[in-house]
Parts: sequence; structure tokens; C-alpha cells
Amino acid sequence: MVAIEQVLRLERLERDIFRGATSPSVLQRTFGGQVAGQALVSAVRTVDDEFVPHSLHGYFLRPGDPSIPTVYLVDRLRDGRSFVTRSVDGVQNGETIFSMSVSFHRGDDGIEHQDRQPVVPDPDELVDLATVAELADAPMFQEWKEWDIRVVPRERTETLPNLAAQQRVWIRYRDRLPDDPALHVCALAYMSDMTLLDSSRVPHQDDRLQLASLDHAMWFLRPFRADDWLLYDQTSPSAGLGRALTQGRIFDRDGRLVAAVVQEGLTRIARDAPPPSGADERQESDTHMNLEKP
Repeated sequence: MVAIEQVLRLERLERDIFRGATSPSVLQRTFGGQVAGQALVSAVRTVDDEFVPHSLHGYFLRPGDPSIPTVYLVDRLRDGRSFVTRSVDGVQNGETIFSMSVSFHRGDDGIEHQDRQPVVPDPDELVDLATVAELADAPMFQEWKEWDIRVVPRERTETLPNLAAQQRVWIRYRDRLPDDPALHVCALAYMSDMTLLDSSRVPHQDDRLQLASLDHAMWFLRPFRADDWLLYDQTSPSAGLGRALTQGRIFDRDGRLVAAVVQEGLTRIARDAPPPSGADERQESDTHMNLEKP
């Protein structure tokens, strides 16, 4: 089991060049959340502490090899008084596997409102999926032993009839993390790729699919801790042409909306033959599974 602090630890090779360490993995391809989290760390390392990330947009371009390090190249696009912008390319073997833009903000006074958190049971009332015998050996739980993941049963939460696919999951990092807000933001970027694409499978539980993250956008709205319970309210408003759009709202245990996520993923019917090399293999589907049917 590798601590998230180690996963997100980078070596600075040059002023704006960083290298992410490899982590033991049961996956054939690098987990997308790891690449996104490390890319965000590299961007954070190039801005003053007064600026915090408020949004990121990333594309998974090629499959990552978990056995070799990823090098992150940061481009300082803008340094303003209120906003700072960075772009980051993650590179392996001379090819870009991931590309991200990140915007930072100092924070200002302004209006405030938010959606209400859905009514769900407390996470202490739900099952830790890592303790379910049928799931214990699944790649996603082997890879994410450090995270406590508890799916809210559909019969114990309110669902909206006009939404095509809905899923709600409580998640937290199991161990106490340092009081470093940037670490919690980067840890949430790592976590945000967990389970989200699986929400597209809710109406299609008997279909055998090849799943892969294609792109990922995230907005950080309020301070939070990744080692406290976070409710990941997930929907998939559309699926078609072999792709699905998924959305997520992340609330803390006090009902504060702390982040929002949008992701498009590959959701094509699985083929008997292995997929061809190239962009369609951008991320391995080992970390996606049907949470409703262990």
C-alpha cells in the first residue's frame, strides 16, 4: 500500500520540469487519477502559495506505463494579479500521454450560493467495499486500498426520474493527511477519476463494456479535506457513439459543495479481440467496474 503523499511526490529536474515516481500497481496502464494528480502537483510547484487551483482541464492522450516514471513539463502561460495559468504535459518515452491546463486564483469577495446535498444515509451506516469478499481481489480495490469507498444503495437515496443514470458514493482517504491545502486538492484530483465513469453503467448492468477515461475537467469551489468523508454525487446525462458523458458534484459531510467534475469516457461494447494500439487505449479499464453488481 502506497501513501498518497508518496504517489504525489515529484522530483524537480529543472525549474519547470518534474518527474513523478512510479508506484507498485496491479494495473496494466497507469491510473488516470495518478497522472492528473501528479500533473497538478507540478503546476502547484510553480506558483506562489497565495494562489490555489480553482479549475483544471485534462486530456488522456495515450496509455501510461506504470513501471516507468512520467516527466511533467510546465509552461507558465500567465502570471496575473488575481489569476495564474499553467499548462502541463506528462511525457513517457518521448510521447505526451496527458495534457492539462490549470488555473489558479487568489480568491475575492463575491456572491455565494450552492445546491443542497442530496439526502443520503451516513457513511458509517454503509459497507466498506474493501471488506466485501467478492470485491476484495478486484483491481480497483487492490489499487485503492488507501481509500474507503462506500456506495449508497439506490433504495436508500432519492433519485430523480428525469435523469438517465445516477450513482452516489462516499469516499475518504483512510489515514490522516498533513494540513497542507494543496495536498488535499491534488489528492482530490486523484480521487475524482474513481468510480465516476461507472455511473454510466447504471442502466446497462448486463452489458460488457470497454471503459476508458478520455478527458477530465474539475472545479475546486471551497476548502475541504480529502481524509474526511466526501459525497460524490454522480450522473451520466448521455451515452452514445461509444462514449458517455459523466458529471459529479462533491460535497463534504457538512453539506458544503466543494468541487465539481465532468468527464467523458469510452464506453463501447467490448470486443473479443484486444483493442488496437493508439488513442483508444488511452487508459486501461481495470479501474472501472460495476459497483452495483459485485
